[in-house]
Amino acid sequence: MTPGSVREPQEVSVVAGSLESTAAEVEKRGRRALPVAMDLLDRSSIDAMVDTVLGEWGRIDAVVNNAIYQGAGRMDRVLDLDPDDALKMVLGNYVHQLHLIQLVVPGMLEQGGGRIVNLSSATATMDPPAPAGEGGWGLGYGASKAAFLRVAGQLHVEFADRGVLAFNVDPGFTTNDKPSDAQFSARFRGAPPEVAAAVIAWLCASDDATEYAGTLVHSQGLCKRLQLLEGWPP
Repeated sequence: MTPGSVREPQEVSVVAGSLESTAAEVEKRGRRALPVAMDLLDRSSIDAMVDTVLGEWGRIDAVVNNAIYQGAGRMDRVLDLDPDDALKMVLGNYVHQLHLIQLVVPGMLEQGGGRIVNLSSATATMDPPAPAGEGGWGLGYGASKAAFLRVAGQLHVEFADRGVLAFNVDPGFTTNDKPSDAQFSARFRGAPPEVAAAVIAWLCASDDATEYAGTLVHSQGLCKRLQLLEGWPP
């Protein structure tokens, strides 16, 4: 800035799906929301988030692990992947999400139950149909999601008989505004994010969901079969 100049106030926009807009949507529907920021690469921020929620509400009944590491390396090919970026993906997509689960499960056991939904990905179970950038995906992301895929089944073996139910949910190709949508839509049939959301809500709330505990749920198929979202499929 030059001497004497005044910086114009910046317009603040609320991004769709951000903490603020999501909380506003929840409260518009007559429910309470408690937005708390968390950094998947910062374990102390995960500790603080759990402390804040328990301090405000006293208990945690369900955890949906939907966040992912969004930094460099996610779409890198094998020879381009920096090992430091690979470590960050494993940290953010597996190790620290496991840490969150370790923080909440004891409370769930004490209160008699709870539910944990881990968002999986086809990248964890299948090879890409093409190299990254040509309709496929990078190694680092799929490898980190593959590690995380093992958690729900292990939770089921150890805690299902004590009321803590865990699920993997594969949302399939979910349409949004990412530039990569055009590449992937040529190879995969997409669904709006409301499809996975309807399935996750059902898994967290329905007694009938117990039969899926410990398994990998393909949300598009289950949503269609149980007709969980009005008007979908079209």
